[in-house]
Amino acid sequence: MTFLEAIEKRISRRSYLDTPIDTEKLIKIKEAIDKYNAVSGLSIQFVEDGSRAFQGFGKSYGMFSGVRSFIALVGKTSDPDLYEKAGYYGELLVLEATTLRLGTCFVGGTYDKQRCPCSLMDDETLTCVVTIGNVEDTPGYKERMIRRMTHIRKVRLDNLYEADQEVPSWFLDGVRAVQAAPSAVNRHPVKISYKSGKIAAYVDNTKDSDLMDLGIAKANFEIAAGGRFEYGNHGEFTRS
Repeated sequence: MTFLEAIEKRISRRSYLDTPIDTEKLIKIKEAIDKYNAVSGLSIQFVEDGSRAFQGFGKSYGMFSGVRSFIALVGKTSDPDLYEKAGYYGELLVLEATTLRLGTCFVGGTYDKQRCPCSLMDDETLTCVVTIGNVEDTPGYKERMIRRMTHIRKVRLDNLYEADQEVPSWFLDGVRAVQAAPSAVNRHPVKISYKSGKIAAYVDNTKDSDLMDLGIAKANFEIAAGGRFEYGNHGEFTRS
C-alpha cells in the first residue's frame, strides 16, 4: 500500500484490540520515528504500553477503548513551527501505520506531562498524541456510534481552496487529499490558495491546534500533488 492509497483508506479508529503490535511492524514504526526526528528536530516517541497513562489524558479518554500504545508528538517549545511539524510528521506516521494495517487516531487537547511515560525535557512540549494499535477490520457498533458523534461532515472540495484561474488536475488531487485528512481537534480549518500561479496553504486562526491541522493538510497535499511546502502559515508550495 502506498501513502496515497493510505490517505484514501485511513479512518480514525478509537477501539483497539488487546494485543501488542507485531514486532516487524513495531520496528518499521520506530525506524520511521527515528528518520522523522532526524530531519525535523522533533523528539517524537513511541510509548509501547501507555494504557494507564492514557486514562489521565482528559475528556477524550471516554471515547476510546483498548488503548495500549501511542505516539507522543514532542518538540522544542521554542520552535516557531512546532505544532505544524507535529501535525506534518504525525500524519506521515499515521500513513505509515495505515500501510501496516494498524489503526490510529490523533488526540488533541491538554495533557498532564506527569502522566505521560515519555521523556520530556524542561524545554519541550507534548503537543498531541496519536493512538496506534491493532484493530478489527471494520469498526464495531460502539465505535461506529462514537464516530458518528465525533465525525465532522466532509468539507466540500470547492470550500477547501480558492483560485483566480482554472486549476490543474494535480492541484485538485492535492485538495482531495486535504479533504481526506484527519484533524487534531475534529475541524478542517485549512485552505489552499492558487493565485498568480503560486500555491500556498493557510489557516485564518493561528492557534496551536489549527497550526497542527495545517501540517497534517500539507503532508497530504504534498503526497498527492508531488512537491513540498515551506513551513509557516501561507507557506508556498513548490512542485517536484
